[in-house]
Amino acid sequence: MRLTYLGHSTVLVETKQARIIIDPYLNESPVARIKAADVTCDFVLVTHGHEDHSGDALEIAQRCGATIVANYEIAEYFGAQGAKTHGMNPGGAHQFPFGRVKLTLAHHTSSVNAGLNPIYLGVPCGFLVTADGKTLYHAGDTALFMDMQLIARGGIDLALLPIGDNFTMGPADALTALDFLKPKVAVPIHFNTWPQIAQDPQKFAVDAGNAGHTVRVLEVGESIDV
Repeated sequence: MRLTYLGHSTVLVETKQARIIIDPYLNESPVARIKAADVTCDFVLVTHGHEDHSGDALEIAQRCGATIVANYEIAEYFGAQGAKTHGMNPGGAHQFPFGRVKLTLAHHTSSVNAGLNPIYLGVPCGFLVTADGKTLYHAGDTALFMDMQLIARGGIDLALLPIGDNFTMGPADALTALDFLKPKVAVPIHFNTWPQIAQDPQKFAVDAGNAGHTVRVLEVGESIDV
């Protein structure tokens, strides 16, 4: 399994059988180096409705013929616009051709058009993706919560955790999340896209190392093999 960080919370996961993009936000992202038109994938995973996580899902899914995997409301929302979708809800899992996807809890909100006429799109979630004998956890946007200890059952090879604060966990809570999750390696996401979520990821990595955890800070466009 190979993961490429595309900026903000967007990652491309390549398994032996599929290419999967999670939380695609490229066209309007101030940090992305590619656009949605540059992405080729088979599945689009969306943690929640906010545009900085779902903004390019429909465009990519329709152009690639990819399936959007998300909570039931998000799946119905994009399905009504012509996308191929697979709706789920937290606690549920499904075996896809490339591997198993389970939706986890996340503590956040989920809507589109929040500043105008908000459409609420179910509950936010995270993803546990198991493929090629490895398990990836994308926490989505979330606060710290005790049930992360349950998410860690079975082991996590790579965890993607928000550290931006203000809208999600900050670095201090993310360190506690590492204590709960115990991943083999963690990658920070959802930081430095805007001033409200400005953080020093290298300091987070050092602090995590001092606490016995391995954190790898990826530059936009950089990949890691799991």
